Order: sequence, then structure tokens, then C-alpha cells
Amino acid sequence: MKIRSTTILAVRRDGKLAIAGDGQVTLDKTVVKHGARKVRKVAAGRVLAGFAGSAADGISLLEKFEAKFGEYKDIVRASVELAKDWRQDRALRRLEALLVVGNTEHLFVISGSGDVIEPDEGVAAIGSGGPYAQAAAAALLRNTTLAADEIARKALEIAGEICIYTNDDITVETLP
Repeated sequence: MKIRSTTILAVRRDGKLAIAGDGQVTLDKTVVKHGARKVRKVAAGRVLAGFAGSAADGISLLEKFEAKFGEYKDIVRASVELAKDWRQDRALRRLEALLVVGNTEHLFVISGSGDVIEPDEGVAAIGSGGPYAQAAAAALLRNTTLAADEIARKALEIAGEICIYTNDDITVETLP
């Protein structure tokens, strides 16, 4: 059985960052949880992060990112160093999750294949409904004056209307 869980969307606009995540976790064809929380502030509230995939794996990666941030005090360096470790470490390579991390200056999608991707438009999405949420957020970003958190929430609501693996139990965290 395949576990599908959570859509995470990050939006940067006007010096602010919002990361939103829905709460649904699906096991095969059954919703097993409605209120999973996979978006949080890390690094003493200086960075927002969200993960999609296995909860245990995502939390492990968040902890490793936070340690790297503590070591380097720089989101760019911490992201690159985490991706390097994730790709090279035999145990970490088995982790099944993706991360989105950001602050008001940078936003990254980090994967176990060594990817550290900074999106062009300040919108990044991962998880089951990621493409739907990203398309909705890009449209809202280009065609409205909504704030980052409003775009993130509305785009996730739109994704939830399309993607059966995304629900409307939405958590939004913001910086600053």
C-alpha cells in the first residue's frame, strides 16, 4: 500500500514568506488522518519548513536541517550541506520525504537526490497536490495583490478541490 500525504506550498511576496500544508494522510484508498501538521518554524523561528512524505522521515530531515542551520547560520549553506549528506549517507538515502525550507530572502526545495532548487517566482510546492497548489499560487501571485499567507491558503483550498489527496485542514506559518 502506498501512503500519500500532505500538500505543502510556500509563497514569498513583499518580503514575507508563508508556508501552508494540508492535513490529509491517505493509506491506499483510505484517509487515515485529517489533521497532520507538517509545517513548522525551525531554527528558533528564523526559518519555515514543511515536508511531504513519511512523517518520521520528514521530522528526521527537519532535525538534520536545523542542525545544519545551527552549524552554518545560513539557509543557503545549510540547505546545500543537508542535500549533500542526504545524497551521500546510506541511511539518509532511504528516507522518503521532500523538504521545503525558506526565510524572507530564500526559498528551497530539497530532495534526497541532491537537489536544492530555488524557484524563480518565489512559489514552491511538494507532495501529492503540489502541482495543483503551485499552479493556483502562481496565478494568484501574478493576478492579485493578496498577501503571501492569503495566496498560500487560497491555493491550497483550490488544490483540495482538485486533488483527492489534499484536504481543507490547512496550517499556515508566516515570516516575519
